[in-house]
Amino acid sequence: MSAERESHNLLDYFGINTFNDTVMQERLPKEIYKRLQATIKKGARLDQDVANAVAHAMKEWAVDRGVTHFTHWFQPMTGLTAEKHDAFLDIDKDGKPIQRFSGNMLIQGEPDASSFPSGGMRSTFEARGYTMWDPSSPAFIMESGNGAILCIPTVFISYNGEALDKKAPLLRSMRAIDKEASRILALFGREGHRVTITLGPEQEYFLVDQKYFEQRPDLIMAGRTLIGAAPPRGQQMEDHYFGSIKERVLDFMQDAEHELYKLGVPAKTRHNEVAPHQFEIAPIFDEANVAADRNQQIMEVLKKVAMRKGLALLLHEKPFAAINGSGKHLNWSMVDGAGHNLLDPGQTPSENLQFLVFLVGVLEGVYNYADLLRAAIASAGNDHRLGANEAPPAVMSVFLGSTLSAILDSIESGSNGAVSEQKIIDLGIANLPRIMQDNTDRNRTSPFAFTGNKFEFRALGSAASISTPATILNGAVATALKAMGDDLEARIKEGASLNEACFSVLKKYIAHNKAVRFEGNGYSEEWLAEAEKRGLPNLKNTPAALEAYTFPKNKKMLTQTGIYSEAEISSRYNTKLERYCNTLGIEYSMLQSLTRTHVLPAAVEYQNTLIQSIEGLQALKDILDDDTVAAQGALLRRVSSEIAALLKANDALHSAAEKAEALEDEQEKAHFIAESVIPVMERVRAHCDALEELTPDDLWPLPKYREMLFIM
Repeated sequence: MSAERESHNLLDYFGINTFNDTVMQERLPKEIYKRLQATIKKGARLDQDVANAVAHAMKEWAVDRGVTHFTHWFQPMTGLTAEKHDAFLDIDKDGKPIQRFSGNMLIQGEPDASSFPSGGMRSTFEARGYTMWDPSSPAFIMESGNGAILCIPTVFISYNGEALDKKAPLLRSMRAIDKEASRILALFGREGHRVTITLGPEQEYFLVDQKYFEQRPDLIMAGRTLIGAAPPRGQQMEDHYFGSIKERVLDFMQDAEHELYKLGVPAKTRHNEVAPHQFEIAPIFDEANVAADRNQQIMEVLKKVAMRKGLALLLHEKPFAAINGSGKHLNWSMVDGAGHNLLDPGQTPSENLQFLVFLVGVLEGVYNYADLLRAAIASAGNDHRLGANEAPPAVMSVFLGSTLSAILDSIESGSNGAVSEQKIIDLGIANLPRIMQDNTDRNRTSPFAFTGNKFEFRALGSAASISTPATILNGAVATALKAMGDDLEARIKEGASLNEACFSVLKKYIAHNKAVRFEGNGYSEEWLAEAEKRGLPNLKNTPAALEAYTFPKNKKMLTQTGIYSEAEISSRYNTKLERYCNTLGIEYSMLQSLTRTHVLPAAVEYQNTLIQSIEGLQALKDILDDDTVAAQGALLRRVSSEIAALLKANDALHSAAEKAEALEDEQEKAHFIAESVIPVMERVRAHCDALEELTPDDLWPLPKYREMLFIM
């Protein structure tokens, strides 16, 4: 047991494996530290002498912690993380071993980019890509059984400067929203404030015993069970959510949290989720790029610790049918340089007008780019959740609660005349902090809900990187704030007071985006009909949702904010389509294999057993009544009928899969899979599940739901 682990006070080891601000102050010369902070906080140029000094201090710190290798740690468009390990070890001119790590090695790496997704931006022979250090996200040490690696968070770009990852666009979107939000703050007399986005992702996951996982080829290859009959007991007893945590799971959680605390990841809450063997971990908010890195760290650490504990961690959005899947609620807010949350009502009428401007700016962004936000969270796995009465619908709407909705309605219906202090008080704006403190209503069916001082984007899938949804949301809100800022400046230039300008602009935008506000049941059919009347997009599957990347209005927003170039937009669209097709390709191939090699052999063996049994009964028909033989005959007919239906369905799946694989156009292929292959997969599954419920346990070759979800 390490010395850190022996301490009972987490403050003794929190962040011990992170090159954080405390370590930098201890190990860097004051002037170097000051210049590095200017780079981190203000975007100042990073000079070579600073890079060299930081690299030396980082290497010395890492070596003291037992590190032998370093890696530029980045997030390619796979949605996972990538790394190549290089040793500090070098040989000097005298042939002696030394440890070396220069400023150039810190700032830039050159991995082979040809094997990462580029969405058609580059050819395989164009292999050069660069990783560039992100100094605003702290380097960290990942420990393993026999050593440790220094991980340096980076962006990943092509030789021509195109973003090949998820982080570079996120950083660009943060700059875009800083520019527009700071401009609005200046109108309220608060100049010189940098505005940052803070994120707090709530990570859901499942745990199953490793021995069951290893006996399920579908879990190994596809991350979810492609077949499996629902157990008699699922989540209907409503006794798992916030229930007592099993000892084995708690042991896993505590070990994982210990690893995360050493990495400086501020894990805050842990609890049972709704479904059996489903759990959640949530950290304290961080700046967006740091939060994105830390969510990836959380997923990696959970996987690593689970394996060590003889468990398998399932991050798929729908690993089991008939019970809830897993999501990742993304809490989103804006914070100024003084630490004030711009989505938190203030103490004065003026501060609360400022709050309403930013609030309505978010509404405007979501309304204008609802289709693109849906595309940002689209995946084959997430399609199983959205609109399935366990997760928000595929329609993007915003829930504010009755108090805020009433205030916005009052502003919309009010006059454009002079704005007195009494008018502000009459609208309830002066008392917002107290009113909202008492306003505790929640709507779990909303995909995008205001929860007091932040928005909660609830439609993300559990396995996804938070970078892309945050990037799109930042860009949408930045664009809305720019339009509102232009209008505010124009009204003030015309002679309006700040209050008058605010009410005039708020009234305009509240009326414009009112359709996106919804307080009711997002699961209901009535809402889907109402959403259609309001003109809100209902993009039911990933291929349909991804087309939003091709719409001119969305391309205009993404390019004008500087988040993506035209080529980068196309690459994201192509990469996501390809990933969808590949994911489903693995699934339908695996399902055919499971059917042929597991389900049918077991079912046929049981069928043969029944045939032999009936033949034996026929020999004794003189002493048995007809009902005895007939009963087993009926059972045989059921089993044989399901076998025949499964054979037919599996043949149909094989034919549909061949047609899909023959399609060269990824868009056409994706739509064909969604519309023509998935329904056949569902038929195959239905027959497999029926046979599971008919076949004796000792013949069934796969662990069942009741074992995976209730035994640990």
